[in-house]
Amino acid sequence: MTATPTGTGRLPDAVQAYLDAHARSDVPAAAACFTPAAVVVDDGSTYRGREEIRGWLSRSSTEYSYTTTPIAAVRRGTDDWNVTQRIEGDFPGGVADLAYGFTIDDAHIGTLVISPA
Repeated sequence: MTATPTGTGRLPDAVQAYLDAHARSDVPAAAACFTPAAVVVDDGSTYRGREEIRGWLSRSSTEYSYTTTPIAAVRRGTDDWNVTQRIEGDFPGGVADLAYGFTIDDAHIGTLVISPA
């Protein structure tokens, strides 16, 4: 399928709401963007369901201090989006570009896979 570049202002509401909530470390708002049976894959670990995702968000928002800068957003299909963000902070290496692969399910995030860009 052909990827369609887009600005972050055109992202699905659930993706934009997640990115905004995550940037301000609002764990309840970020977790609410996911379906009840959502799956997140990050740093070699898989989190299933809102409760596990809420725990992952709580840990990841306090482990390091960092800022995020959106670099690109690409629509890969009707319900699939890739968002690339640069994160800068006090984690090892200090700067990283991460790819966030989102799948939308019933106006919420059904799957999120985070990997190096």
